[in-house]
Amino acid sequence: MDPQVPKDKYNGVWLIFFMLGLGTLLPWNFFMTATMYFTSRLADPLTAMNNASMNSTEEDSRSVLQAKFNNVMTLCAMVPLLVFTCLNSILHQRIPQKIRIAGSLTLILLVFLLTAILVKIHLEPLPFFIVTMVKIIFINSFGAVLQGSLFGMAGLLPASYTTPIMSGQGLAGTFAAFSMICAIASGSELHDSAFGYFITACAVISLAIASYVVLPKLEFYQYYQESRQNKPAEDEENKMDLLKKDQRLQSAGDDDKKSPSIPAIFKKIWVMALSVCFAFTITIGTFPAVTVDVKSTIADGGAWEKYFIPVSCFLFFNVFDWAGRSLTAVCMWPGKDSKLLPALLLARVVFVPLFMLCNVQPRYNLPVFFTHDGWFIAFMILFAFSNGYLASLCMCFGPKKVDPSEAETAGAIMAFFLSLGLALGASLSFLFRGLV
Repeated sequence: MDPQVPKDKYNGVWLIFFMLGLGTLLPWNFFMTATMYFTSRLADPLTAMNNASMNSTEEDSRSVLQAKFNNVMTLCAMVPLLVFTCLNSILHQRIPQKIRIAGSLTLILLVFLLTAILVKIHLEPLPFFIVTMVKIIFINSFGAVLQGSLFGMAGLLPASYTTPIMSGQGLAGTFAAFSMICAIASGSELHDSAFGYFITACAVISLAIASYVVLPKLEFYQYYQESRQNKPAEDEENKMDLLKKDQRLQSAGDDDKKSPSIPAIFKKIWVMALSVCFAFTITIGTFPAVTVDVKSTIADGGAWEKYFIPVSCFLFFNVFDWAGRSLTAVCMWPGKDSKLLPALLLARVVFVPLFMLCNVQPRYNLPVFFTHDGWFIAFMILFAFSNGYLASLCMCFGPKKVDPSEAETAGAIMAFFLSLGLALGASLSFLFRGLV
């Protein structure tokens, strides 16, 4: 190690990047795990009353808004994520980093404050549905700018500083699911629990903002910032530029070469890019649109029925997804040139029919083959772990398959295909749920 490079004292920069990574996906996960609260507010009072008098099941009494909530929520989250990932590749050079990161976090905080306030305000189902979807569009739009800017900022530091971002993103879902379980366990009314839940999110986002304010004051981060500023403008040209043609470098020194070509870089990493895209297409296509409608067959009206989805769907998915992401810090098998990695990702398509054949309710076309809760939990563990581990391998290997000068652009391309996979999965979720 270069003796001139200062140490990351107390792993302060590492922890801040972990906190910022947590902040990028925490908003979406808090909305996603609160589906019980959102769908409860979308019930049609008249329909529910009529069905109750006719002894209809809960599935029969669902309103149209309740039935479509998970699919529309996923679509409203993933399409803006893709669009703003693209826009960020254009705007990153025109809008200062501080505004993009601190501004996005602040706006996300305001959305959560509004969400907490609306818990206490009565709205009819349709206006509430529209307001909720608009909020989801906003937090994922800001989240895309935040995520793209954060990975670009991490590109200034040693490669190991991408790991805390990925690990923080993985923990975001676990934290959200655990917070929801605690809210349910408090025994409070659903609306009161939801209020505390969203206030918790506000506190965490505030902590992420405070962490970002501290970051520029740390010597380790300052060193790499100054090293970056002393380089030719080559790095600036490479950063997140997915939509532009090649440009001449604007360096004041003796380097007069062209920026790396986007198509040339993509040619080197297309297998990893398409692999991570496919991974998230399968994941978002089934989770949560299909998995959240699985009903316990052993609860029989007990406490497990109340905790079944928060625990077996959201908590288990996020814990094992996080475990898979974190494992890449110590194990990177199979290697970056192995054909086994894309093959394993292709094999994950088997989870689509496996979840469809669990006790998803209501259902209209397929029989229930895996009736016991244990099957669903086992599938969820394998599904989540394989997503976290294999997708993180792709994200790590992509930039390693190109020259160091092209690594940041390669990372941006990988982020774009990750977002594309999320958007494709959101679109396919309507088909997957409709086939059940």
